[in-house]
Amino acid sequence: MVLWQKLKSDKIALCCIVILLVILISGIFAPVISPNSPVETNIIHKFAPASIKYPLGTDQLGRCIFSRILYGIRTTVILSIATMIATILIGVFLGTIAGFFQGIADEIIMRICDIMLSFPGEVMILAVVGILGPGLSNVIIANIIVKWVWYTRMIRTIIMQYKDKNYVRFARVSGCSTWYIMRKHLIPDAAGEIIVLATLDTGWVILNISALSFLGLGVQPPTPEWGMMLSEAKNVMSIHPLQMLPPGIAILVVVAAFNFLGDSLKSALDPKTHEKIKEVT
Repeated sequence: MVLWQKLKSDKIALCCIVILLVILISGIFAPVISPNSPVETNIIHKFAPASIKYPLGTDQLGRCIFSRILYGIRTTVILSIATMIATILIGVFLGTIAGFFQGIADEIIMRICDIMLSFPGEVMILAVVGILGPGLSNVIIANIIVKWVWYTRMIRTIIMQYKDKNYVRFARVSGCSTWYIMRKHLIPDAAGEIIVLATLDTGWVILNISALSFLGLGVQPPTPEWGMMLSEAKNVMSIHPLQMLPPGIAILVVVAAFNFLGDSLKSALDPKTHEKIKEVT
């Protein structure tokens, strides 16, 4: 509730929330909103200009670009959010165990993280996709494999900061179980910082999925996806350059919205920043 009160005074945060909600709702209700099929081809109407029937025109195969953008929200944005949720769940579970129990469990988990982090993330993603083969599910798996390690280390550090607080010690002395303490105290305390990290990284996942689809390693035709739409538009850029604008702008807007929202959340949850704002006002 306090967080929402702070965000309400931040116009950038509110704007980003509205943009993301509109985009997510549009993706969920794409079958209702879209005026045409996203995969149906009609060569006769290829490169058709914007009209009532085709709000953003058509591509080189006569497919409605607006409908493909709407359906692309599902593969580009919604699945990126699902990827982040899966990554966070793994990171919270392992990071909490490592940070709270420490000892052997901490050593094993951290050494695995050290090994994984010794490889550049992008190279690791390309290697995993190369082994598993192209496809959206394999891209999601690759992103989770690469990112859970970073979240595990970050959440471990956060848990270690909170586990020696007085209320946690009191809960231990009172006889509360370990899982109760983690579920009721540590994870809720760390939730704010986790949300900030996840919001900032969602844009990174969107760019990764789009980039791999652009390279032909992610979503395969005819499924609409923004990165793949850019790749298809690239092939006809010399004769119809405007085809690149809708998917490019869509990726830019969504990634920027997540990044600005993450910055706003970080400022809202930072006590020092809040004190500075109060001093200025």
